[in-house]
Amino acid sequence: MTTGLQGFLTTIDVYLSSIRDTLVMSLVSLVVAGVIGLALGLALYATRPGNLLGHRGVFTVLNVVVNIVRPIPFVIFLAAVAPLSRGVVDTTIGVPAVTFAISLAAAFAVARIVEQSLVSLDPGVVEAARSTGAHPLAIVLTVLIPEGLGPLVLGYTFIFVGIVDMTAQGALVGGGGLGEYAITYGSQRYDWWIVYISVATIVVIVQLGQFVGNRLARATLRR
Repeated sequence: MTTGLQGFLTTIDVYLSSIRDTLVMSLVSLVVAGVIGLALGLALYATRPGNLLGHRGVFTVLNVVVNIVRPIPFVIFLAAVAPLSRGVVDTTIGVPAVTFAISLAAAFAVARIVEQSLVSLDPGVVEAARSTGAHPLAIVLTVLIPEGLGPLVLGYTFIFVGIVDMTAQGALVGGGGLGEYAITYGSQRYDWWIVYISVATIVVIVQLGQFVGNRLARATLRR
């Protein structure tokens, strides 16, 4: 036990930089995926037949693309987008490459969550807005997003948890973060204390994210 703790203390600087890398990858990915996924989710909802911009062809294409990409295991997705990653962030390894891959993968998950959150809204609210002759974009900005904000916040909180998990898998391509720290300085050196500390730190990050998300959702639902 003492040896394990000593090993952790000798790598404390690496541990702190790993926390920083995990937070950077998680938060940047959440923002980027959140914006892209919101736009894609709104498009899925709006182009559903009978909705604001109902168009069966566009909806079918978007739906198929999301259904194809979303179930791909992230480890495989990480390898599949390597050429695209090189073209966009000029590398296939490290924090930038992993952040790019996570942002892309998470965007499709966000899109489905956004679509499902909006579909669950009372159709009467949208119909009332349409009956006044409001422009579809105005309905989206002033009706759909405000009404669905609570479920959307919970959905984004769920995505954050998944993103933190993906940052750990990014260790396979030298992505940095707590995942690489646990593998390189922990399991590969049979220093299990470092593995346990890494796991505990990830749990704390996830719990903090969940706490903040729940508080925001509760505040939104009470408005």
